[in-house]
Amino acid sequence: MHYNPSTDRHGLKFNPFKSCTVPRPIGWLSSVSPEGICNLAPYSQWQNLTFDPPMVMFAANQYPDGRRKDTVLNAERSGWFAWNMATYDLREAVNISASAVATEIDEFDLAGVTKAACIDAPCPRVAESPIHFECRYLSTHRLQGNSPEGTVDIVFARVERIHIKEEAIGADGKIDVKKLRPIARLGYYDYTVVNEIFEMKMPGATAAELAGLEGTPR
Repeated sequence: MHYNPSTDRHGLKFNPFKSCTVPRPIGWLSSVSPEGICNLAPYSQWQNLTFDPPMVMFAANQYPDGRRKDTVLNAERSGWFAWNMATYDLREAVNISASAVATEIDEFDLAGVTKAACIDAPCPRVAESPIHFECRYLSTHRLQGNSPEGTVDIVFARVERIHIKEEAIGADGKIDVKKLRPIARLGYYDYTVVNEIFEMKMPGATAAELAGLEGTPR
């Protein structure tokens, strides 16, 4: 099958688009409003951009009534947000924090997770999460959609500080992903968890090239 998503109906029971680009890492983002209200929300359109310096982005669709997401507004106003790794053990808290609630609700309390202070950012991070990034806001790029909820804010930031718990690092000096079991978003309301890993090195690449691809110079 093939179809033009702007003009054609796909003919399926559910829209397949989001199930084609999978799995998507979860941006479980914490921020704080000018009034001091803490926000915590997951975004499945999240990714790293480069490693020297480390930069990240997330995309947040508007609400159907045209309101922008609190995470975007908080990042713009405070200049910061934090990323918290979403793991299988924290899946229920991640899901609860996805609820659309009033701005004055502290979503750390709603999700039942503990606040840990950041070093540079004014917002807290999730103490139970094994890895955190403190992200300094850089810019927002807005793309107009065909509907209010189709309009999206793409937020770019620079990672200024990285927190990694000691137990997250394996004996080989690498992040122990199989132990942490990060979750990722599929389409519909489906998620997956990292349980298996396999390695493939680029054929013909030198050791220096392979090191550079993984960002090891710093």
